[in-house]
Amino acid sequence: MNSTFQFISFSDPNVLFVVLGTMILGASAAIVGCFSFLRKRALVGDAIAHSILPGVCLAFMVSGSKNPFYLIIGAFITGWLSLLLIDGITRTTKIKSDTAIGIILSVFFGVGILLLTSIQHSGNAAQAGLDKFLFGKAASLTKDDIYVFSSIAIVLVIVVVLFYKEFKLISFNPDYAKVIGLPVRFLEFLLATITVLAVAVGIQAVGVVLMAALLITPASGARFWTDKLSTMILIATLFGAASGFLGSYISYIAPAMPTGPWIVMCLSLLTIGSIWFAPKTGMLSKFRVQKENNRKILIENVLKLFYHLGERTNGFKDERSTTALLETRDLRIKELQRGLNLLKQSHWVRKKGENWVITESGLTEAKRIIKLHRLWEMYLNQRLKLQPDHVHNDAEAIEHIITPQLEIELEKELNYPTKDPHESIIPYNE
Repeated sequence: MNSTFQFISFSDPNVLFVVLGTMILGASAAIVGCFSFLRKRALVGDAIAHSILPGVCLAFMVSGSKNPFYLIIGAFITGWLSLLLIDGITRTTKIKSDTAIGIILSVFFGVGILLLTSIQHSGNAAQAGLDKFLFGKAASLTKDDIYVFSSIAIVLVIVVVLFYKEFKLISFNPDYAKVIGLPVRFLEFLLATITVLAVAVGIQAVGVVLMAALLITPASGARFWTDKLSTMILIATLFGAASGFLGSYISYIAPAMPTGPWIVMCLSLLTIGSIWFAPKTGMLSKFRVQKENNRKILIENVLKLFYHLGERTNGFKDERSTTALLETRDLRIKELQRGLNLLKQSHWVRKKGENWVITESGLTEAKRIIKLHRLWEMYLNQRLKLQPDHVHNDAEAIEHIITPQLEIELEKELNYPTKDPHESIIPYNE
């Protein structure tokens, strides 16, 4: 508890620098990462991150210091070069983009490791800590780092705000953007530039190995919560900032825990939570919808059993045994019993001794389902010219999802038919 209070109070300036730095890095990377995610260029972020290492090493070799400004310039140059090479290989050869990304990533990272090894054996005392760019050095962020990160983050936000509509269009429909005369090549260049900048800054926190997660994971988690880009960017930014704060907190209360990997772990947990608990697209929501759909289909199929038996005997209100109902449709006894119990709860059937009787409201619902089935059979037969013996299965699947509006349209389109292709009567509720 004492450690938590010390952390929240920011009595130690270094804690404040780490928290601010990781939150800024997480938020800025998340903003740019949303566009990379939507453009299906997640692996490009990984390639840029690995390609940045030789730039960092070369910037140190030229400047002789670990000034964050110089290191970011070097990282930006080699990051941009990697993008140009990936694009050039993809456009001028038969090599696909994923292969080109793999080639550039491994070559640049290999060169970076060679340069880093050379620096470590050079005897230059200033090189201490340079290897932290492999896995991040968030715990050692300084005030100068915060100034640099904040400046670049402001630039990224300004560019995204100014070109938001254009970036949105080229992310979803670049061909349409070309048709209406937008400078797509320039916009792609600008978007790639801020992506490289975001990655170059982010490696300070999580390193080249984990940077792709900082870029893409917030966007992938946010995507489960909304279909609106502006909301997605806001949620991804919150995820990035929150993971920076939580990762710093865990690293503070457990000193043996590295900050960068814990930032990625917190991001992963937020994303996994989104995958499961998002209200509309989460797994639990999908399971609930699937369960409700299966329940609806079972109820409607059992209602149809009563109607078909009523058609055969011309007695819709007669008592039906479970054996008679099972003979009409291929259902397991447990499914039938469950369907009958659900119908009883809805007051669409009632039990009479050992048998079952459909109620007036249940018969009305059964007529509606049968009507939808036979209307769709007529549509497939008359409009799509399918043979009568080929329409039943399609109608069996579609009848459960026909909306009232579509039902009205079908009736008008087919001029209120009285019989289906099998000459069965189409029932209309009066």
